[in-house]
Amino acid sequence: MRIWRSVIIGFLFLLVTSLLIIQPNQAKAEGGIVYLVPIENTVEDGLYAFIDRALTTAEENGAEVVIFEVDTPGGAVNSATKIAKRMQNTSVATVAYVNNRALSAGAYISLNTDKIYMAPNATMGSAAVIDTAGNAAGLKAQSAWSAAMKTAAEQNGRDPIYAQAMADADINLPEYDAGKGKLLTFTAEQARKAGYSEGTVRTQSELYSILGVEDADIRSIDESIAEKIARFLTNPFVIPVLLIIAGVGIVMELFTPGFGFPGTAGLIALLLYFYGHFVAGLAGYEVLVLFILGVLLCILELFIPGGIVGALGMAAIIVSLFVASNNPVQLGISLLAAIVVSVLVFILLVKVFGKEMKFFRKIVLKDSTSTEQGYVSNVSRLELVGMEGITLVDLRPSGTAEINGERLDVVSEGSFISKNAKVKVVKAEGSRIVVREI
Repeated sequence: MRIWRSVIIGFLFLLVTSLLIIQPNQAKAEGGIVYLVPIENTVEDGLYAFIDRALTTAEENGAEVVIFEVDTPGGAVNSATKIAKRMQNTSVATVAYVNNRALSAGAYISLNTDKIYMAPNATMGSAAVIDTAGNAAGLKAQSAWSAAMKTAAEQNGRDPIYAQAMADADINLPEYDAGKGKLLTFTAEQARKAGYSEGTVRTQSELYSILGVEDADIRSIDESIAEKIARFLTNPFVIPVLLIIAGVGIVMELFTPGFGFPGTAGLIALLLYFYGHFVAGLAGYEVLVLFILGVLLCILELFIPGGIVGALGMAAIIVSLFVASNNPVQLGISLLAAIVVSVLVFILLVKVFGKEMKFFRKIVLKDSTSTEQGYVSNVSRLELVGMEGITLVDLRPSGTAEINGERLDVVSEGSFISKNAKVKVVKAEGSRIVVREI
């Protein structure tokens, strides 16, 4: 009886506790659901995967609005374009709250939200296209980016001239300290006056009040550890480092016996490359299968001569790298840098340190049958040097002579020696016996 009483009391306790926990959530749900999503650090493919997950979660839970808290210096144009397209295709209202900076790709992402609010000290703009070397991109890329910025501004009723001035330094807006040759960067007040910001707010609470969601269920979506790692691994500056480590590791492994640290480091670098792109949603299992197939073909080349199998393996590996990447041009530059560094390391190991590739040790015969090691191809008749004899035939310059009662094939020093002439052996090199007429 006591046991049942304890069970009933425990059940009632859990029931009451559950009601107390659920009740506040139900009260908040009556005011709607709002998601707070950070957009921080460099814009890259890993960020797109995170934004896609956040918007999908908001859509599935019927959220009223998603607030993106923006603080980014910009990043990859391709990634920003994908993020903007995902924002345009969502049914949930979107708000960008620039709490510090929304520069370059960050400005473009913010312009693709329904509303923009900025903190008092925040800035937005400076959206020129920069290549991986830090230089301004070509005219074609700049023109396309300027058109994209213009479209992003127009879709929400904003004057496109300011968006174009953020991307094109030739547009002259001296009233905003953006004369010719200088990109436009808005302060919070300038953005408000130009209609690029709905208002300046100091805190999140003030923003919630303006949006009328102060009583809503505010839910934060943060990046998972896997997403943070993927964002780091898909960073435009990290990708070439991974490929260089992979290339150098493979080259150094060719000079060391067994499978050691260089090969392990190279393999880990490649796996990290594919892991980052896999988590970011850029690579599927088919890319991993293609990469593994390429590795197996390269190993098979060690047992099948001809080079065709190895060439197919290398082609499969390179194709898998490009398929996993969202930016073939950037990957091409990174791959070229990795090849150049790997070749330099190869030359350094061969020329400076005099190392020999273990691969060639298996296919090239190093042992030699030299006289010093006891190998003799022909018996040398050194004992004949100084002996005299007589020619049995004319030497023109080779022929036969009798020396010390033995018929031998001889050769003169180059001159003609007639038959029955007396000769003397002056040199014996293996089977070659040289004679001179006396």
